[in-house]
Amino acid sequence: MSTWHVVRVPDPERWGTLPVGGVLGVQDLPTAVSQIRLMPGDPVFVRPDGMVDSGLLDFVRSKEFRNLERESKRNYATDIRILLDFLSSRGVSWQRATEQDLVDFRDWRCRAQENPQRVGGTKWNREAAAFTKLFKWGKVYPLPVDVSRREDRAADSVSARVSWLTPRTWGLWSDVGLRGHTRAGVAAPGWESRTEIRNTSFVQLLLSSGLRRQEGGSLLTFELPTQQLRHGRYLHGRIAGAVTRAKNTRTFYASVDAVGQVEAYVQSERAWAVQRAQAAGCYDRLATMLLVTSVTRGIKPKVEWVDANGVVGGQELSLLGWRERRWLFLEGPDGPEPAWLWLTEQGLPMEPERWNGVFRNANLRCEDVLLNEEERKVDRRFRLANVRGKSPYATPHAARHSMALYMLILLNELFESRYGLTKGDLRDFAMLFGDPWWLVKTLLGHSDVETTKRHYLAPVSHLQLESILAAAETTADGQDVESLDDVFARLARETQGIQDIDSLLEAAP
Repeated sequence: MSTWHVVRVPDPERWGTLPVGGVLGVQDLPTAVSQIRLMPGDPVFVRPDGMVDSGLLDFVRSKEFRNLERESKRNYATDIRILLDFLSSRGVSWQRATEQDLVDFRDWRCRAQENPQRVGGTKWNREAAAFTKLFKWGKVYPLPVDVSRREDRAADSVSARVSWLTPRTWGLWSDVGLRGHTRAGVAAPGWESRTEIRNTSFVQLLLSSGLRRQEGGSLLTFELPTQQLRHGRYLHGRIAGAVTRAKNTRTFYASVDAVGQVEAYVQSERAWAVQRAQAAGCYDRLATMLLVTSVTRGIKPKVEWVDANGVVGGQELSLLGWRERRWLFLEGPDGPEPAWLWLTEQGLPMEPERWNGVFRNANLRCEDVLLNEEERKVDRRFRLANVRGKSPYATPHAARHSMALYMLILLNELFESRYGLTKGDLRDFAMLFGDPWWLVKTLLGHSDVETTKRHYLAPVSHLQLESILAAAETTADGQDVESLDDVFARLARETQGIQDIDSLLEAAP
């Protein structure tokens, strides 16, 4: 090898069949890895000479690295490996890296024309944070880079990649990308999708609730909202803190229609997948199965279970991470079945990150239907804006962005148009219950309303939404003539980054 490599410790059930003679001279590799206190997902850095770097192994096992989230560990390890390659090309070990080495690395990483994969400010700041943590742990002084120093941070960093689709554009994306419709709005000849109900109900749940991919993707069947609000079309449920980014349990809201679609999936596609898996004996071959015996109620619900060896266990529902949730099973009419809500065609839990593939395939189908052959040949990153605008492009997190935008506009419309509140009334209402920004912040689970404004809705924060909505024509009875669809269409024309169906169809061939 001429470069550094990173291998990651697999989950217990994913070691597969190991050679009888052992691996790298180790007879029982899983036990050996456990004995040196490596955890599933931990990175192991392999030098260009094929040997494991013991210094970086100590860093991975340190409290500074151990306390990171698994996704952060993966990202930091990827960033550090790139730096190690750069330093190795200079014959410099990371322990002897200097400020000049990191200045040169940053220049190559972010600005050098000979680097075809330059990164932006946001990515550099993340990499600088990883390097800072490594150098501080390794006591490399003076610090070659320090993310807390202004000169070591990028000025062009953006808080988040905001992506919005209006409600009717989501409808177009779902119809074409997930349901296989043509531009004429009918199913394409030969279209067949065995997971159409699952995919469309997942998207509708995210659009309705604003849940993140991991939050919505790791729900258990008994966590689906069932309690309807006293008035209105929404149900409320609880999302476990262990699967959230902030690690705080919170209430989430989902529309009756969205939950109804999920229930239809449970009774159809999901039930068929479970039946096929039971008939094939898939669940009998699982290395780990925790059969749920009870779920307590109250402020801190607890799940109790018994494993295959009869050992009884339990844990607070809010403390169960998504990887542990995959092992939970319920006793069904025909035997154990997963408590995990979203299943693959094989009847096994669908890991949250696999939803990226569902969205990617839907995006590609939208391009196939709405772009011509010449336009499809050009990589999406290099397409002209008018070509990109012909086909909707969505990600799981875009559903969360879109929900936030929709709720902000809806709440402003309710406050100003339907409630008929005066400026004094609005001020009093905001003091008691919060303004629309604060309410959207609560729905998203943010701790600070400024996070909501800065990360999600910055492109419209400068717009006077009150003036936009006040400009809507009204009848003599005070009823709006301009619908929410019209408001969204106008915002899409006036604001960069909002995808709306009118502009898509006007631009389409």
